[in-house]
Amino acid sequence: MQTKTLMLAVITLAAVALAALAQPAAPAYDLLLSGGHVLDDKNHIDGVMDVAIKDGKIAKVAPHIGPDSALKTIDVKGLYVTPGLIDLHVHVYAGTGERNSYAGDLSVPPDGFTFRVGVTTVVDAGCSGWRNFEDFKDRIIDRSKTRVFAMLNIVGSGMRGGHYEQNIADMDGEATAAMALKYPKTIVGIKTAHFEGPEWTPVEQAVIAGTKANIPVMVDFGADRPTRPIYDLLTKKLRPGDIYTHMYSGLRHEQDPATLGPSKAFIEGRKRGIFFDVGQGGGSFKWSLAVPMIKAGFIPDSISTDLHITSMNSAMKDELNVADKIMAIGVPLKEVVAEMTSHTAHEIKHEELGNLSEGAIADVAVLRVETGKYGFTDMINKRFDGTQKLLCEITIKDGRIVYDLNGMSADLWNAPAGPHDAEARRWTTFAPSSHAAH
Repeated sequence: MQTKTLMLAVITLAAVALAALAQPAAPAYDLLLSGGHVLDDKNHIDGVMDVAIKDGKIAKVAPHIGPDSALKTIDVKGLYVTPGLIDLHVHVYAGTGERNSYAGDLSVPPDGFTFRVGVTTVVDAGCSGWRNFEDFKDRIIDRSKTRVFAMLNIVGSGMRGGHYEQNIADMDGEATAAMALKYPKTIVGIKTAHFEGPEWTPVEQAVIAGTKANIPVMVDFGADRPTRPIYDLLTKKLRPGDIYTHMYSGLRHEQDPATLGPSKAFIEGRKRGIFFDVGQGGGSFKWSLAVPMIKAGFIPDSISTDLHITSMNSAMKDELNVADKIMAIGVPLKEVVAEMTSHTAHEIKHEELGNLSEGAIADVAVLRVETGKYGFTDMINKRFDGTQKLLCEITIKDGRIVYDLNGMSADLWNAPAGPHDAEARRWTTFAPSSHAAH
C-alpha cells in the first residue's frame, strides 16, 4: 500500500513538473523600448539600441532585445531615447497663498510642467530657507510624482520678496547647513539670489552652508555692484563645483564688451571648476550674449528653465524650448541632452540619475525631433529662427509610463485583449482599474 501511495505521489509530482514546463515562461522584462536612437552621455552611447526595464530599473541596453521578452514592447524607431531630463532651476513652492512670493503664488506645481516635456527630476532653486523648508517638503515635495530636490535659500525665510531677501540678519550659514544635513537626500544645494546690497554676506554665508553640508552653491548674483564684482565672485568667493546661473543674462558683465565672447571672469571661473547654467527665466537670457558666446565655445554646463508663473508664458516656455534655443545656435543634440541629464546629475551630486546604466533608476524620455521653421525669443522679445524643435512623446519615471503624448504604449480600442493586460500596472500608470469610470 505504501509503495502504491509513493508511486502515485511520484506520478503526481511528475505531472505537475510537466505542466509547469508546458507553461510559457513569464517575460523577462516589464517594458521594452525598441529601435530608438539612445543618447546616454555617461555611458558614451550614441546609436540605435533597445532599452529594457524591469522592477523600476534599467535592466538591459543592447542592439537587439527580443520583442517577446517584455510584457510591453513599444516601437520607438525614428525617436531619441534619453535619460529622464533634470531641470536644475525651477520654482515650485506653490500653494501657500502668499502673494508676490516664490514661496507662494509666483511658483507652480511641479507635476503640471514636468512629465509632458520629458523632465522627471527638478531642483527648486531657493524658494524655501531653513525656516520654511519643512513646510515646502510637506506641501509639495512629498506629494509630487515628479522627483523634487531643493536648494535652500541662504535667507532663512526663503524667496519671499525684497523685505526678506535683503535681510542680512536672516542669512545664517550654520542654521542653513543644519537643515541641509537633516535632509541630505532632498536638499542638494544652497541658493543665494536677488541681493541688491554692496556686501558679500549672502555669498559668504551660502559658502559656509555649502561647505558644512558638502553641497554646491548656486548664485543668482542680483544687482551689479562695483564693490562685489563678478570676477571676484568666480575666482575668489565661490568654490569649484559651485554654480553660476543666468549665464547669458548680460546683467552682470558676463560678456566681454570687445570680443563679445565670455568675460575674463567667466573664462577664469570655468578654469577653476565653476559650473555655468542657463536658467532662462523671465529676464535672464539674451541672444546678443548667447549667440556670440556659444560661437566662441562657451556652451552651458547645464540647461535649465527658471520655471515660474511669468517665465512659463513668456520667452522661456519649458525645458525643451530652452534646449531648442541652444541647438538653434549650433550645439549638437547629443551635447544638449547631456546638459539636461548626466551633467546636471553631476552638478547636484546625484549621479545615480541622468543615465541609462544597467541597474540605474528607470527614468527615461522619448523625444522626437521635428523639423520646420521655428522662432525662439529672448528676454527683450528678440527672435532667433531655427529649424529643429524637440517634442516629448513618452516619459517614464521609476520604470512606469507617466506621460504618453500619442498613446504609443496603448492598444487600439477595438483590438483583442493582449496576453499581459492583467499585468499592465507594472509598466504604466494608466492601467485600467475598477474605479476608471469614476
